[in-house]
Amino acid sequence: MQNSEIELKFPVPDPEALQTRLSQLGFHLVTPRTFEHNTLYDTPNRDLRARKQILRLRKYGTLCTVTHKRLPDQQDPVDTTRYKIRVETETIVAECEAMAEIFKQMGYLPAFIYEKYRTEWSHSAGLDPNTLAHLVIDETPIGTYAELEGPTAWIDQTLAALNIDPATCLTDSYGKLFLDWKQRTASPAEHLTFAEITSPVLSLR
Repeated sequence: MQNSEIELKFPVPDPEALQTRLSQLGFHLVTPRTFEHNTLYDTPNRDLRARKQILRLRKYGTLCTVTHKRLPDQQDPVDTTRYKIRVETETIVAECEAMAEIFKQMGYLPAFIYEKYRTEWSHSAGLDPNTLAHLVIDETPIGTYAELEGPTAWIDQTLAALNIDPATCLTDSYGKLFLDWKQRTASPAEHLTFAEITSPVLSLR
């Protein structure tokens, strides 16, 4: 499946309070807290990174997916300084290990690993039935973040309903957040995993 995703992150100092508020606003729990393990693949020369693309294998509970993300082909009318926009092609695969071996034989090797516990909520009020709009809460080793994905108007309305200051919102990937955290903390960790980061902070802000 291919789609254009529009998303925005914001730090979450109190996940329980946020989830209580989501229930009050009519959000529905889609997936309870589930461990997620992600591996980004690239060539030794980081060719995909240079083209601002990613190739990812994700283990989400018992589900395995392979995802490719890239920039839109043409100038998008959405403000890319406020929202993160990518063309995403994703599908379920039967065996992550077999897919990883295929990548290896094609010259793509693990470049970055990141882990989190994700809880997913959905909201459909006032939206076209075919429109994707959801909020996920990601508990990472360096802090907890919420990620909104949907139409820009819905994202803005949800931020306002949650009393989230737009100035605290982020378009950075978890890889970029990890690199910024490493620079601030001088951590020797190479990957954003719970095993490598033993003293997680609550927030980046």
